Amino acid sequence: MKPYTYLIIDVFCIIVPFIASFYPKRAFYKKWKSFLLANILVAVPFLVWDAIFTEIGVWGFNPDYLTGIYFFGLPVEEILFFFCIPYACVFTHFALQYLINKNPLERFSNWLTYFFMVVCIVFITVGFDKKYTFFTGLFTLLFLVFIRIRKVNISDALLTYFCIIPFFLLSNGILTGSFLEEPIVWYNNQENLAVRMFTIPVEDSIYGFLLIMLNIVLFDFFNKKLYKQSEAPGL
Repeated sequence: MKPYTYLIIDVFCIIVPFIASFYPKRAFYKKWKSFLLANILVAVPFLVWDAIFTEIGVWGFNPDYLTGIYFFGLPVEEILFFFCIPYACVFTHFALQYLINKNPLERFSNWLTYFFMVVCIVFITVGFDKKYTFFTGLFTLLFLVFIRIRKVNISDALLTYFCIIPFFLLSNGILTGSFLEEPIVWYNNQENLAVRMFTIPVEDSIYGFLLIMLNIVLFDFFNKKLYKQSEAPGL
């Protein structure tokens, strides 16, 4: 079973959201088109980023926990990660909108956005010579600046992010070596701040934030756009 460890993690992350997607009163499967449009637009640049950083040794993968199938230099499990994790997160976002009438973070959304912007500036400044730290901070800051300029309400996306933190700690913890003899994904500490949350590099919290937020914001965009098209006269 050891060579299937990463694959099993992917499956466990998506299995419950996938099954729950067919809940009749709130069927997420009807939104798959919106999700796939958003997910592809986000996954492609993230996979390019992933492949480049893998090639130059910013991080890498322990073959003992992999099936041995690779595409473009990346394990198939890593490629699936960029579908499974966003699916689980966007489904959670979709479910929370149904379950929660009033978002408790609505009034704090702007302050939280500024907080994450400050974190990104710290990453860029302190980690100027560390590729993972610097580029994670830079890309996330650019996203947040765009959000502020466009006045996009991300309070629901922020709520989702905070709700999935326990699952993030569990899944990323296992990937980075918690409960295992060795990490599945290793990191070159010369390219990050070498600050860990348990076994997880602190940069992962912002990297994951960017991955989740982009998927949710684009999902909402496409969902509204497709909904308006379906409601247009003559359709």
